[in-house]
Amino acid sequence: MKIIRRVVVFDAGDIEAESRFWAGILGGVVHRDADWHSIVVDGDWVMGVQRAPNHVAPDWPTGSQQQQVHLDLHVDDVEAAGRLAVELGGRQLQAARRPADNPDGDEMFAVYASPAGHPFCFGIH
Repeated sequence: MKIIRRVVVFDAGDIEAESRFWAGILGGVVHRDADWHSIVVDGDWVMGVQRAPNHVAPDWPTGSQQQQVHLDLHVDDVEAAGRLAVELGGRQLQAARRPADNPDGDEMFAVYASPAGHPFCFGIH
């Protein structure tokens, strides 16, 4: 068996806001169907957003509705990436900091949430 494509799919009540957000973050475009949007970057399908009318956003980091998966996006400028995320409808959950397992290293990360509440990290080395 050979996997020929890997696509991350997010559930969202408002698939328009969620897909527009991820297309903006990833520098892609949205291809729309009624209950499904595909995010395409440089001609490659990289992400999907599926309508889930009863979606409940995770309450990060310790809420009763826990996250089940998140993305780590490595960028060259954490602050610029964070500004873009907020401009596109996301929100910051945790300011940039060094990871607890490497407090003296050069790695930094900040935690954000998409419009549907899916947590993700912007990281830099």
